[in-house]
Amino acid sequence: MMNWKIQKLSNGETIISKEPGNSMLPILKSKQPVRLTPISWEDCKVGDIVFCKVRGNCFTHLVKGKNSKRGVLIGNNHGRINGWTKNVYGKVVEILSMS
Repeated sequence: MMNWKIQKLSNGETIISKEPGNSMLPILKSKQPVRLTPISWEDCKVGDIVFCKVRGNCFTHLVKGKNSKRGVLIGNNHGRINGWTKNVYGKVVEILSMS
């Protein structure tokens, strides 16, 4: 079954996402809402926060590098690297306040 976030972003929709986990502290808190707009890996820049899939897992993580053959290198905000992917679906354009 396809992730509903991937489906909406692939259809060109902007969505609000809340990802659990502390890997993006202090930029993002666990379950902090973010606004995601559709983006392709080709349009990503190093430093962007993107919603992507790496080795079957979906993350909202940082773009650490870019390579025309391998795609973008994804990692968290604490130095951990998840790997290369071309499966990038959305870019964080706004970090919303916790309500």
